[in-house]
Amino acid sequence: MISIKLGDIIPADARLMDREPLKVDQSAVTGESEPAKKSPGDGVYSGSTCKQGELEAVVIAMGVNTLFGKAAHLVDSTQNVGHFEKILTSIGNFCIVRSAATKMESIMRSSFWSGEFLLPCR
Repeated sequence: MISIKLGDIIPADARLMDREPLKVDQSAVTGESEPAKKSPGDGVYSGSTCKQGELEAVVIAMGVNTLFGKAAHLVDSTQNVGHFEKILTSIGNFCIVRSAATKMESIMRSSFWSGEFLLPCR
């Protein structure tokens, strides 16, 4: 059971208990620009902010089990590599190999022309 009042950031997903309606800013979770009116029995999400009213709620989910936690887990667990990322990786790899080859060629030419290419064995 948690108590929610004006200005509180809701710490867990919860179901509102009996009292007057509450206005909650859920923009961090749902993207809604206006505060949502929540009545007793409605659910509120972790990370939302109370903008008007005061009441108690029963916690139904915490941590990674909240709506926000599940969304974060889905984003984190994706293994798909997009087309744009593949192209950037290919370009980056080409530039690294080309740069290394150019540097090696430069060292070889410099050493050859200065006569230090073949060092005497002692």
